[in-house]
Amino acid sequence: MGLQIVWFGIITIFWVGFFVLEGFDFGVGALHTFVGKTNLERRVAINTIGPFWDGNEVWLIVAGGATFAAFPDWYASWFSALYLAFVLILFALIIRGVSFEYRGKIDQPRWRTTWSLALATGSLMLPLLFGIGIGDLLYGLPIDSNGDFTGSFIDLLTPYGVWVGLTLLSLTLLHGSIFLTLRTTGIVHDRARRMAGPFALIAIATVAVFTVWTQVLSDQGDIPGPLEFVPLLAIVGAAWAVRDGHDGWAFAATSTAIGLAVASIFIALYPNVMISSTDEANNLTVENAASGNYALKVMTVVAVVLFPVVLIYQAWNFYVFRHRIASPKATADDTAN
Repeated sequence: MGLQIVWFGIITIFWVGFFVLEGFDFGVGALHTFVGKTNLERRVAINTIGPFWDGNEVWLIVAGGATFAAFPDWYASWFSALYLAFVLILFALIIRGVSFEYRGKIDQPRWRTTWSLALATGSLMLPLLFGIGIGDLLYGLPIDSNGDFTGSFIDLLTPYGVWVGLTLLSLTLLHGSIFLTLRTTGIVHDRARRMAGPFALIAIATVAVFTVWTQVLSDQGDIPGPLEFVPLLAIVGAAWAVRDGHDGWAFAATSTAIGLAVASIFIALYPNVMISSTDEANNLTVENAASGNYALKVMTVVAVVLFPVVLIYQAWNFYVFRHRIASPKATADDTAN
């Protein structure tokens, strides 16, 4: 196995890790105004991701940096094609990050509502935009023989890319609602649990279409195999587990679903890293887009040393902040709903 293949697998792991970890951040950010009706309840929801959200975003930086170092031609073609989309992504990242810091600076309802809206907007935009960008890799973009993007912003809105964005959005909403059941008590916990069921139904529908569509675009036939349906089974298992109060198992199931959904795109993409809709001969592959062997060797040594350190640090972070955050108990009206 060449180092090019190894690094394609590592980059896939980085993107999977980003969506599994940052996915529940997106979900909580989007849902905090729905599970929390008062400022205290919304603060409880936000506090569940307070120790994690900025660390989880490191996976995005590492994924982009690894792509640049291991596959510079892929990085150049993909990131230049998505230039305008990345402007929107940066905008969403900025307003989302700033909202965590600014929301509580002034004790005024209008101020808090404005930053809550910013948090929810950024959290909804990001999985949709990232999904479009990753889905376009498999569906194909107009790339010429020099690897240059020859299309326009409209060309980025491929049908499959948009559907991948909607799929990841539905999964992050489910992932976030179950994370809230795992990390809270009281009324916030109860509202999040009630939301998980409908979100699971939506996720099942989007993932089912995504699974078949991904298989059609790959070179492995039109009928998905048993492994491709694991994300669907994981979603069903998550809904079942959260209904019975097994919040930890439910969170593990949604993590599996979103991780395998993202991984399936890269698996279907291999040995390509970016499809050209202009001409198949212009496809960027693991072989023709990779850095030299020496650069890949150095990167491999660095990854072997540092990657376990990152995993240990994040595991310790989750362990330290493992306790639930209390919210007010449910009222009679809330229980009736």
